[in-house]
Formats: sequence, C-alpha cells, structure tokens
Amino acid sequence: MPSMTGKVIPIDINEEMKHSYLDYAMSVIVGRALPDVRDGLKPVHRRILYAMHSLGLTPDRPHRKSAYIVGEVLAKYHPHGDVAVYDALVRLAQDFACRYPLVDGHGNFGSVDGDSAAAMRYTEARMARITLEMLADIEKETVNFIPNYDGKTVEPTVLPARIPNLLINGSSGIAVGMATNIPPHNLGEVIDGVIMLIDNPDANIRDLMSVIKGPDFPTGGKIMGREGIWDAYRTGRGSIKVRAQASIEKIGGGRHSIVVSEIPYQVNKARLIEKIAELVKDKKIDGISDLRDESDRRGMRIVIELRRDANPQVVLNQLYKHTQMQDSFGVIMLALVEGEPRVLNLKEVLFYYLQHQKDVVVRRTRFELNRAEARAHIVEGLRIAIAHLDEVIKTIRSSRTPEVARKALMEKFGLTEKQAEAIVEMRLRQLTGLEREKLEQEYRELVEKIAYLRSVLDDERKVLGIIKDELLAVKKKFADPRRTAITSEEAAFEEEDLIPEEDVVITITSQGYIKRIPLDTYRSQRRGGRGVTAMGTKEEDFVRHLFITTTHHFFLFFTNQGKVYRLKVHEIPEAGRQAKGTAIVNLLYIGSEEKITTVIPVREFDPAQYLFMATKRGIVKKTPLNEYDTSRRDGIIAISLNEGDHLVDVKLTGGREEIILATRGGLAIRFLEEEVRPTGRVTQGVKGINLVGDDEVVGMEVARPDEFLLSVTANGFGKRTRLSEYRAQARGGKGIINIKTTARNGPLVAIQAVKGEEEVMMISAEGIIIRLKAQDIPVMGRATQGVTLMRLDRGDSLVAAAKVETEE
Repeated sequence: MPSMTGKVIPIDINEEMKHSYLDYAMSVIVGRALPDVRDGLKPVHRRILYAMHSLGLTPDRPHRKSAYIVGEVLAKYHPHGDVAVYDALVRLAQDFACRYPLVDGHGNFGSVDGDSAAAMRYTEARMARITLEMLADIEKETVNFIPNYDGKTVEPTVLPARIPNLLINGSSGIAVGMATNIPPHNLGEVIDGVIMLIDNPDANIRDLMSVIKGPDFPTGGKIMGREGIWDAYRTGRGSIKVRAQASIEKIGGGRHSIVVSEIPYQVNKARLIEKIAELVKDKKIDGISDLRDESDRRGMRIVIELRRDANPQVVLNQLYKHTQMQDSFGVIMLALVEGEPRVLNLKEVLFYYLQHQKDVVVRRTRFELNRAEARAHIVEGLRIAIAHLDEVIKTIRSSRTPEVARKALMEKFGLTEKQAEAIVEMRLRQLTGLEREKLEQEYRELVEKIAYLRSVLDDERKVLGIIKDELLAVKKKFADPRRTAITSEEAAFEEEDLIPEEDVVITITSQGYIKRIPLDTYRSQRRGGRGVTAMGTKEEDFVRHLFITTTHHFFLFFTNQGKVYRLKVHEIPEAGRQAKGTAIVNLLYIGSEEKITTVIPVREFDPAQYLFMATKRGIVKKTPLNEYDTSRRDGIIAISLNEGDHLVDVKLTGGREEIILATRGGLAIRFLEEEVRPTGRVTQGVKGINLVGDDEVVGMEVARPDEFLLSVTANGFGKRTRLSEYRAQARGGKGIINIKTTARNGPLVAIQAVKGEEEVMMISAEGIIIRLKAQDIPVMGRATQGVTLMRLDRGDSLVAAAKVETEE
C-alpha cells in the first residue's frame, strides 16, 4: 500500500452514520420543510419575501421579472436550485393554493386544473398588499438577523408578521420522520381568536372555536361535521371531510343536471373530471349523459347532465363516494417552536404567535425609544447653543478647526461630543425665530414620546393593547367573508345513499328462495285474467310470501321458531321474472330447522311504534319497535313460542289501533290493541282469539275507518266486506263469520285491508301472479263465499295476496 502522511482517525461507521443522518434530518426539519410558528413561513418563503422587500418590489411599484427575484434570492440567501425557489414563489402567488396570497403575480402562475406556471423568464411579480404587514417594522430591530450563507450580508431569522400567517395560509411539508399539514383559515376569525386570547388568557379551545369556526379553504367547499375540527384543534391532529359545493338544477324535459361550483382544497379539477368520465365508462356510476367544464374567469362550473330516469341525489352521493368531490384533509399542526418541531393545538399556535407579537412590539418600542432619546439628546444641545448663541458663535469663530471648536464647546457648556458635533454642523437658518420655535416644539414632542414609550415598556397591558389595535386595523383592511361552509351533517354514507329509492316486489318461496323485482315489471290487468309468470319454481316449491316495499327499507324476517333477522331491501339480489331467486340461507344466518314465516318492511326503528304479532294458535303480543333495532346477523328472539306454535303475521302499529284476526275456517275477531299491554322481546304474549277444533289463524290486519276487508280463498275466490260489519269484541273471544268456506271456494288463505283505489296482487302456488284493481272486486256481506278473482289450473291454489297503493 502507498504510504500515507498525516493523522488517521479511526471512526465507528455506525456512530458516524447515526450522527451524520441526525445532522441531515435536523437540517431538513429546521432549514427546509417546517414553518416557524411565529411567522408561518419556511426559510425559502421567508427569503423570497425579504429579497422582494430589499429590492423595493412594493405593491405600488411595477412588477419585475420572476427570474430577477429568483436570482436575487439565490445570490444572497438561498444557495439551492432555482426551480425550488421559483416553485415556492409561484405557490405564494396562487389564489387557489394560498387563502391570502403573499405575492402579486403577473402572467401565467398555473391553474386549479394542475397546469404548471410559465417559465420564470416570462412571469412577473411583486409583493401583495398584505405582505407589507408581514414585513412591517423589520428595519426597527424587531427581529434577529444572521449572516447569510457566505457571510457577505444578513437575513432575518423570522419576519415581524403582523398577520397570523401560519393559520391564515396554512402550510404543508414533509421532513425526515415527520410531516406538517396545517389548513388555511379566515383572517378575520383568526384575529378574533388572538384578541380573545388577549382579553382572556384563560380561554379554552371551545371558547376559541366560538370565533374560529374551522378551516377556510381558498377553493371553498363544505366541511362535513365538526368532530374532525375539534380533534385537530384539541390535539393538533385530525381528519376533516371536505365536500364539493354542488347543486341540482332542472334542465327541462324532466331531466336534471348537477352543477359543481366549488371543489375540495388541493383537488385537481381536470383529474376530477377525468375520474368521473372513467367511472361512467366503467359503469360504476349510472345515469350521467353528459359532462363538461364551463369554468371561466367568473368562477368554477362543472356541469354533469343526467338521464331522465336517473335519481340526481343518488348520482350526487355516488360522486361524493367514488371521486374527490369528497376528500379528507389530514391535519397535522406541526411547527418549529424555538427551533424544535412540536405538534400544537389551536391555543398553543395562537399563544406563540401572540408571544412573538409582544416581542416585536417591545423591540420596536425599545428601538423607537433609543432613537427618540438620541434625538432628544441632540435637541437639548441645540437648545443650549441657541440660549448662548453669541458665545457659541464666538467660540466657533475663534477655533482653527472643527475639532478644536467641538472640544471648546464641550468644555465651556458641558456638552457631549455628539451635541457639540451637531452644534458645529448647525446651519444658519436654524437661528431664525421660526426654526427656534420648531426646535422647542420638537423637544416637547420628544419628551412626550419618550415618556409614552417608557410607559409601554413598563406595562404589558399597553403592549397587548397595541397588538390588539394593530390586529383590528389589519382585520378592517384585509378581512373577507368565509368561503368554506361548515355543516353538522356527517360525511359518512350509508349504502342506501348510493342506491335509488324505488318500489320493488319481494317474493319468497316455501323452500326459502327470495328475489327482488322492480314493481313496474307487472302491468295492470282486468279481473279474471291469466296473469304473468312471476317466478320459475321447482314442482315441489311454491311462492309463500309477496311484499311491495322500497329499496331503502329494512326487512325483518320472522321465523317459525320465533326469531327475527334484519336485512336491507337493496341487499336482496334483483332477478328477472322467470328466475327463482337467491336462497335466503345465503343472505341470513338462519338455522337449518328455521323457516321464514313472516316478513315486514321497516323504514326506521321508532320507539313510539310497535310490532304486533299473531301466532297460529291465536296468541298475540305487542313489543316496542326499537327493541328490534340490531344488526346482528345471527338474529334475535322476537317472541317465545309454545311447542307446536309459530308466527302467522306481524304488523307495525302505533299502539292504539284495532286488530282483526282471521282464521282458516272463515272466522274473524276485532278488538282494541290497547287490550294487549306492551311486553319485551322474549315474552310469550296473550290469547287473541279462542280457536275451535283444528282451526288456525291465517292473517291479521289493522282495522281503520272506511276500509274494506279483502278475503281471498285457496280456490281463487274473494270479496270485499265493509269493516263496519265487524263489531268490536273483547280479546280472547271466538269471533264472528268473516267468509263462508266451502269445497267450492276453499279455506281462507289471506286477508287485506283495502280502501278501493289500491291494486291487489295475488300469487298462486305455481308462481302465477295477477294484478287487479281493488274496486273491481265486489263488496259483499260477511256470510258469503265471494266471486272468482283468478282462474287456477287444476292442482294450483292461491297462497298469498298483497296490495299496491296506487298513489305511491
């Protein structure tokens, strides 16, 4: 090996890497990526603004080329790449990135569509009016200066920042092992928060939130819910849901359009439109017929035209769900406090800003006091000279040099060197009477000013009063209305928010197959028609239940063993008329011995409503609806049943209805619901009707005035009977005749309470459906057999009936 001269120091590479990486990390944290809590600026932004100040690029001066400003920053303060400096300058000029832009740009500075700014040789810039407040009094020793990178000049460590820039413009940056993401706020609100802290230092975060409502993004939008704001302000971290401002407009021909006027902060509008187009192409969002961007200098306008059959609210919810029309802003309020990175809550951010302002005002006051005292010292000397004018002139005239004159004046009149120098340099015009009066006036003003400045330094309340006055002046000059709305509505979507609400038919077979069919699949027919095929079933299977409901309802499935399961209607797979459907066991966790006996749709679980149940053996029970509000997939107990008994029907009631129970043998009983007291889920209930022989309950209805009871038998017969013919009885009686059941019409299979304007759907065991108008079914007395409603094939029989409210 070649010989080596000099000293060789052995170093542990692990220790070297540790120290070197920590040095690098701290350099990035302190010198590049994180803002200072006092002025809210990173070093590069601070250097840009100070360079513009040094160049005199004030709002009343012409714009200068951006390349000129970047060159000044690179040459004196920021020895890094010109791209980094120009990108930082561009962001300070973008009104969609900064809530209150600090640079007044002239030319192409990019757009909300993601277009980049023109090259710096084409654009021009100068300070914005509000930036003057950031640099106010910087020449009055209000902040510390340090040597620049090459020691040839100096730069400020922080700006005086008369505006609370960290909050009003926010900041984002990624350092080593940490990141910051502070949202912008409204200037007027933040100033009100600082003033509240001045007036009441013990104000808590809840108090401050009464004036600082939440972030105020330059692009507007709508914040969904206050929980994320509270978390961010309380802990320094939180997630805020921001939604685009969109409205639904009618465009004629029964069609609608969705117009987007504001989008969430930092969302690229062009990419957003591309994403919507992709979702339409991939059929993930249905109902959009046209999409265009009509934005211009007056504002943003994205128009989404919909097809005539589309539900505009559902399409809008889908856009919120699948695109950045709803976005999350993750708040991390991390900033440098005395050179150390800290996550701060809202009060701490305001507190450190206020401390900085106190320091600025004290230093400025001390600077002005020193300058006033220095001037007063000179004026005192001038006053002495004027009082002894002849002797002063004689002394100066007799002196060979100015230096001799100064010394002579100091010895003769007890002056300081500065006073003597001022007297020697005094002009003859200052000896006039008017100038002497001005001198006396100046001295009196200086004495008053010195007294005031000293009182400020001695009283913190006066310092805070000055800060308050200055902030109010800034608020009056620059405050503007809030752009981002805040709503208490949460941003979370239920699945039905993304699904149109439409009427559907639900059919369930005896072997447990279920399907959902749009209601308009069935056309209205006349009495005695053949119907349309509703379902393809096996020979041994038949349709057991038929219901008309909407896709936004819940379905409560009651089983023969007294349990209830819950399912959303839209979770039931849609199938064609000929399809047999999906096995319920694939949708619900029901036991192998359980069979669905009763199903009812429910919109919401209102505690003022009840589920009234009836069993095959005539037992009834009433339980508050909210006791069944559970999402357990394995079901809950609905009613305790005796051996051999099972549920027949369940109705949703208000607690004060009249109930009718009808039996297979053609009897019925009507009694007050209030005769059955409410009980819990796991109770058995009480006797509703006293059954004779092997008779059993086949249906239950709620009796209401001016309604008819539609009775349908197994052989396709039916009739309507006025409910007024059914007298009220005490619960537990044997009942009265409802319909005469014979071999001709067969046993009773279903009852329905109708008014007359409804349509009725009936279904046979073979899956044949007929749809009739209730007013076409004759009104007959109780003790009659009814008329033929549906012609059945040999061996077929009616199994169920349901009504359709025509107005719905």
